[in-house]
Amino acid sequence: MTTDVITRPARTPVGGGPPPGQARRPALDALDRLESEAIHILRDVAGHAARPALLYSGGKDSAVLLHIARKAFWPAPVPFPLLHVDTGHNFPDVIAYRDAQAAAIGADLLVARVEDSIARGTVRLARATDSRNAAQAVTLLEAIEEHGFDALFGGARRDEEKSRAKERIVSHRDSFGQWNPKAQRPELWNLYNARVQPGEHVRVFPLSNWTERDVWSYIAREAIPLPAIYFAHPRAVVRRGGLLVPVTDLTPPLPGETVETLSVRFRTVGDITCTCPVASTATDLAAIIDETDLADVSERGATRLDDQASEAAMERRKREGYF
Repeated sequence: MTTDVITRPARTPVGGGPPPGQARRPALDALDRLESEAIHILRDVAGHAARPALLYSGGKDSAVLLHIARKAFWPAPVPFPLLHVDTGHNFPDVIAYRDAQAAAIGADLLVARVEDSIARGTVRLARATDSRNAAQAVTLLEAIEEHGFDALFGGARRDEEKSRAKERIVSHRDSFGQWNPKAQRPELWNLYNARVQPGEHVRVFPLSNWTERDVWSYIAREAIPLPAIYFAHPRAVVRRGGLLVPVTDLTPPLPGETVETLSVRFRTVGDITCTCPVASTATDLAAIIDETDLADVSERGATRLDDQASEAAMERRKREGYF
C-alpha cells in the first residue's frame, strides 16, 4: 500500500511574521508605492502602444518621469524617444540640461519647435515677444501627426491645477487631438485602456497621484540632478499681479515698475514669458522640501502667469490639445 504524502505550507505565525526560515521583506514606503504604480503604467501602456514617446522638457517632473522610465525597462534602454515642444523662449540652462541628460543616457531626443510652426503659418502671434505657451498645442499636434505617435507619457500631476485634476491616468484624444472630459474611459482596479483608432492617441500621466512634495522627496532620495534655477539664487525681478516676474529681454519691466534683485528659485519651469520664480533661500533639497510643506498655493498657481486664467479657460486649452 502506498501512502500519499501531503506537504503543507508553513503557517505564518500569529502576529503576521514571516514563515520560519523566510526573511521579512522590507515594507514599501509611500514613494516606493508611487514609483511602482508609475512603472506599472509605463510598462502597461508601452506594451499596447505602437509608437509611444515621453514628453521631456528638462523640468523636474519630466526628470522624475525619465528616471522612472529608465528603471522600468532596465537593463534595456528606454524603448521610446523623448519629445520636447520647444517654444524658443525657454531658459538656456534648462535647455542645456535637457540636451546633456538625453545624451548621457543615449536617448533619442526629438525637438518640435514653435518657431517652425510660425514659419509654416500654423501659429500666428501679434508680436514676436508674445507668450508662445498656448501655441505649443499646435506644434505638439503637428509632431504627433509627423511621427505617428499613439501614446505620449507626460509628467502632469492632479494637484497642479483644477483642469489637470479631471484627467484620467490614460487620457484619450480624438483624431483632432482634442480631449473630452465628459467622455473619459473608466479606470477600475488599475486597468488602463490605451487602445486607439488610427489618428487618435492617448496622453498618459504616470505621476498623476504624486504631489509636489512627493516629487521633491523622490528627487532627493534618487539623487536626480536638476537645472540650477530650481535652487535659490539672486535674480532681477519686478512685482506684477502678485507674482515675481523675472527681468529678461522677453519680459522687460513695465513703466513704473521697480527692478529688485531678490533671492528666488523656480518651483516649475517653462516659457520665460509666463514662468515666475518665488522668493526663497532654499539652496538644497531639504530646504526646498521644508518650503513645500509650508506652501499654501500650488506651484503653477503661484508661478505661472498663464495659469491665472479661469478654470474654464484652462480646460478649453486642454480640449484643444494643450498639455
